[in-house]
Amino acid sequence: MHPSALSPDPVPTDLLVRRCLDGDQQAWNEIVNRHWRKVFNIAYKFVGKSDKAEDLAQDIFLKIYKSLDTFDRRANFQTWLFSISRNLCIDHYRTIRREREVIDHRIDTTEVWHADTRRNAYGDLEHKERVELLRSALKQLAPTLRQAVIMRDLKEMTYHEIAKILNVPEGTIKSRINRGRTELKRQLKQLRAQQDRHLEQQTSAQAKSSTSNTGA
Repeated sequence: MHPSALSPDPVPTDLLVRRCLDGDQQAWNEIVNRHWRKVFNIAYKFVGKSDKAEDLAQDIFLKIYKSLDTFDRRANFQTWLFSISRNLCIDHYRTIRREREVIDHRIDTTEVWHADTRRNAYGDLEHKERVELLRSALKQLAPTLRQAVIMRDLKEMTYHEIAKILNVPEGTIKSRINRGRTELKRQLKQLRAQQDRHLEQQTSAQAKSSTSNTGA
């Protein structure tokens, strides 16, 4: 006889959650076993490699375990779990992308300020999002700092050229550029945080809608 034929009826997820909150590790193991494949598949769509997807799935379950007490038991657990999984994958994707983003001398002025006219070369969604984010962040800088950063990092002008054009000492130019870069990073961080919150709100609304439909 197949072993599954001897297995008792599966324990309801709500009961497993309650047991987890009471410290029952076996109950948590059962939740992981039930949902591992789906969470792994979600992670795989973001990272594209099995080993990385497995690591990401493990991180997701760890964070879900720590957030288990926030689960509203009136909601559908699977919907809640998958929604959090997607959000965490999005956060992971953004973190990796940010690490790869370097504002350096290779960024061309026309790329930043005229992205729409370069759609054939730079038309992908991620690039356009980065360009718009950089535009917005630059606009938040003080005029003197913005001018120095653009001239140095976007137009690739030397300190001497900038100092000559602005008629200020090179030391002042270097100071403005350093302060401008620091402020630009801060503004980018704030803008990304705002985007993340907006994305979380959208995902949360979708999850609630999905839960309502499931309940219906």
